Amino acid sequence: MAGSEQHYTLPRGSFTKPAKVLIVVAPYYKDIADQLIEGARAEIEAWGATHELIEVPGALEVPTAIAMAGRMGDYDAYVALGCVIRGETTHYDTVCNDSSRGITLLGLQGLCIGNGILTVENRDQALARARVAEQNKGGGAAAAALHLVALSRKWGASKSGVGFLPATDEASLSGKA
Repeated sequence: MAGSEQHYTLPRGSFTKPAKVLIVVAPYYKDIADQLIEGARAEIEAWGATHELIEVPGALEVPTAIAMAGRMGDYDAYVALGCVIRGETTHYDTVCNDSSRGITLLGLQGLCIGNGILTVENRDQALARARVAEQNKGGGAAAAALHLVALSRKWGASKSGVGFLPATDEASLSGKA
């Protein structure tokens, strides 16, 4: 079982400018979602970041809400949380694949997203992954998002002396620009 295995976790980072994180959760299984949120909040606060929380009806709406916030909001990172438990129909496959694909595509467009949408066979698996004292997948998703922010800030830093310099007012007025 995955819960008994040892996993390497990257050391927690820090920021010179605080990060603002949006947690987007689908609380269909509220008790599981609450555990995911608790883990995410604790990790975000441990990084010295701030967060807001919004709820959406289901896992399929999580990528849409993140895309909207990416266009209209002012966030550095996003944490996608929810749980999909296999049922008797193929709807499980659609929800798992499409929510994951949507989040991945947004990440490839440059958004810093940690995916904490659990896709499991049963409630026991979900609880083991969600509980902060066990696998803490909410905290792991928050850490992933914040590590991506650190990378984007590292690589997105302004490069001084690259490109053209704008003409000064004096040079453009004299026609020497």
